[in-house]
Amino acid sequence: MPEISNTKQRLTIRIGRSTLSFSRPTEDGTDVVFEPYVVKSGVSIAANLREAFKNSELLMDHPPRVRVVIDTDVLMVPVEHFDEKQMEAMYFHAFPQKEQVAIFFNVLPDLNSVAVFSMNKDLKLVIDDHFQDVNIVTAMSAVWRHLHQRSFTGNRNKLYGYFHEKRLEIFSFTQNRFKFFNSFDASRAHDSLYFLLYVWKQLQLEPEHDELHIVGEIPDQEWLMNELKKFLQNAYIINPAADFNRHPVTAIKSMPYDLQALFIKGR
Repeated sequence: MPEISNTKQRLTIRIGRSTLSFSRPTEDGTDVVFEPYVVKSGVSIAANLREAFKNSELLMDHPPRVRVVIDTDVLMVPVEHFDEKQMEAMYFHAFPQKEQVAIFFNVLPDLNSVAVFSMNKDLKLVIDDHFQDVNIVTAMSAVWRHLHQRSFTGNRNKLYGYFHEKRLEIFSFTQNRFKFFNSFDASRAHDSLYFLLYVWKQLQLEPEHDELHIVGEIPDQEWLMNELKKFLQNAYIINPAADFNRHPVTAIKSMPYDLQALFIKGR
């Protein structure tokens, strides 16, 4: 059985825009215990997490180390232009905030980029109150890393779309850099179709030759694929089980693709 990547002795908390989940590898390191948490609407994620420590089995007996995977707006900066002293000003210019947030960054050496992102300060306080060793990563980091490696297969340019929590992340790579990255509202399939085709045209990809790969919680999947294939010859849906060689983690119901990539491939 394949082992889980870089996860031993560390709890993983995934914080979505309106979701929470807790994960931990099994004793033999071949599978993951995954516990989605039912978030109360009208209550902040910080308050939900604080309440979860009272009734979640994984949180009530947690190790001192935690990896926090957060789904939030990301500012991508080329590594040669990144200045830690300027990152807050750059982030707030790109994403004006209505709440108090702390700013973090992940270096992506394979892509010569730095991902700058935020976390609500109340949420950070809850995490710091319960853990001694905290590692915070953007949810997209494992997806970028894995699909960047996939982009080298064959001789066709590839455009990727990842659907999650009514958002669509569209990205493409050129060698060891991002060629394009942006995030869009994906609550409607018609809008998603427009965004995918618009980016395809913007990047001057070839409908008869290049490839589009989409994955995740795809809205109106059958309709969207039928429409895409009217314009693109090579449009595909990524099947996580096939993508990860039927790793046991892919059989875990409702686990997001980004979390599967993180456990199987590592950050």
